[in-house]
Amino acid sequence: MPVLWIVLAVFGLGLIGYFAGRMRALGSAGGDARRLHSLPNYYGWHAFMLTVVPALLVLAAWLLVAPSMIDTRIGDSLPESAIAEGGSRSLVMAEVRRAAVALDMAIEQGRMDSETAANLRSDMADVTARLKETGAIITSTITQPVLRAAQEFRVLSGISNFWMTVVVGLLAIAGFALALLQTHKDFRARNTVEAGIKTILILASTIAILTTVGIVLSMFFETGNFFEKYAWTEFFFGTKWAPDFRGDSELGMLPLLWGTLYISFVALAVAVPVGLFAAIYLSEYAGPKLRAVAKPMIEILAGIPTIVYGLFALITVGPIVRDWIAQPLGLGNSTNSVMTAGLVMGIMLIPFVSSLSDDIINAVPQAMRDGSFGLGATHSETIKQVVLPAALPGIVGAVLLAASRAIGETMIVVMGAGAAAAQFQEGLGAVINPFEAMTTVTVKIVSQLTGDTDFASPETLVAFALGLTLFVITLGLNVLALYIVRKYREQYE
Repeated sequence: MPVLWIVLAVFGLGLIGYFAGRMRALGSAGGDARRLHSLPNYYGWHAFMLTVVPALLVLAAWLLVAPSMIDTRIGDSLPESAIAEGGSRSLVMAEVRRAAVALDMAIEQGRMDSETAANLRSDMADVTARLKETGAIITSTITQPVLRAAQEFRVLSGISNFWMTVVVGLLAIAGFALALLQTHKDFRARNTVEAGIKTILILASTIAILTTVGIVLSMFFETGNFFEKYAWTEFFFGTKWAPDFRGDSELGMLPLLWGTLYISFVALAVAVPVGLFAAIYLSEYAGPKLRAVAKPMIEILAGIPTIVYGLFALITVGPIVRDWIAQPLGLGNSTNSVMTAGLVMGIMLIPFVSSLSDDIINAVPQAMRDGSFGLGATHSETIKQVVLPAALPGIVGAVLLAASRAIGETMIVVMGAGAAAAQFQEGLGAVINPFEAMTTVTVKIVSQLTGDTDFASPETLVAFALGLTLFVITLGLNVLALYIVRKYREQYE
């Protein structure tokens, strides 16, 4: 049974449980709600939660664990010859999953019956042709080991789906029955429901924490696999980025790190002054009517997809920078450059700096402004000598958060600065020229993981090392921002 149908069935049974629990509680009290320990709705919610929550938790756990167990079993059964022919176990398993999906589609469309799909003596070229006719993605001619593994994959997936439906259904029914058995006029339904909701909230926060831990651990372990195959000194201190999946690669991260920091610096050089000045104007000079219009318009910039900014950099800003600045000065002839990506990224970051700084400046008490005016200071002197110093820790925190956002940007860099790493070997001029094409860590993470790549090769595992390095940098910036805000912020009554 499809997962959506299972979820709908569980929720439907839970809805029935809600009304049944409510009616049963009222019936045990002779129809007088005043004799109940809790309000009637609490008895309904108790039945609903006991029916739905355990069943959906088991369903989620099954969906997480079962596919990996099936993949492990199928992967272990693959012959070494098939793995050697396919390049790696992960690539062969990807082909097995595609073939299994294609077999299901072919049977549903009537292009192949179950007997033909299970016949290992069929012509593999004919089987591949039939599967491709379904529209499935089949990259090459299917071999007999792959077809055998795909058939086993379908069988195990079907068995897993059947037992998942049975277990989840029985658990929902058991919860429904238990809730009705527990429901009577003296049952403390409100206490039970509130404790259940508290447990759900704790579970939600735990899931968020465990997800973060899982992300970090996954990058950490894969990074460890990378450093088993490639020297960490060459990665962290290498000055050339030249991946080659044939095995002759130079994977120094310094060119990528320099491109990331350089583009981020240009972006912040644009975003910080403009955003800060906009925040000062909106909070200190603009009237309520102008502020009500101007602030939402600035914040619209934060809602524009980054791909749109990338197109803007590629089509508009890049040619302008090249034709009006780079070529007349003899500094470059390409539309892809650090300056192009930095300018557009800076525009994207303006609302981050502006909105946060505006809120921080508005948090400065009006009494401090009035006291400055009472001492004879002008409006501009009050802003410079009273308001900004009081708001400075928060403004610094906003800038550091914007820097973290800039470091993690990808699409604008791809379309505005290109995908070529900085060439340290060409001299200092090529590295510091803002009109040269460069790229960042995030762009190379995407490029190294794109396509059918061998996850056992250093050229693919390097993406995890880059990701972990980027994670440490952004985490450091966020921790620094929190430290500055907490240490130097002023507490006002």
